[in-house]
Amino acid sequence: MDQKALFNISYGVFVLGAKTEEKVNAWTTNTFVQVASAPLQVTLACLNRNYTCDMIKKSGTFSISVLDQSCTFDTIKHFGFQSGRDVNKFDTVVYDTDAYGNPYVKKEACSLFSCKVLSSQDLG
Repeated sequence: MDQKALFNISYGVFVLGAKTEEKVNAWTTNTFVQVASAPLQVTLACLNRNYTCDMIKKSGTFSISVLDQSCTFDTIKHFGFQSGRDVNKFDTVVYDTDAYGNPYVKKEACSLFSCKVLSSQDLG
């Protein structure tokens, strides 16, 4: 297979938010995809070592902010290039919470998904 073919796959960029009793956090991802329509189901991939992944495992819910074309690389870096274990990513970011209490960004986002985990698969 020509590995360059992978660069032709189109996808979006998202901020995934999660919360536990102690903290809200988020990270930048590009692995959020619709997999069924009736009922609506989506899938995402996250690294087991990510702090937000641990939070999703504890809470069983998460939010997805779909970033729009006005989104700056600074926003992507803010949520994707530092760990929520070390910093509070929402200290300087205006956000709201979904029905599950998960944070989502309002600026530079065009839509919101509020998600509940139905199943998970550890791929190693």
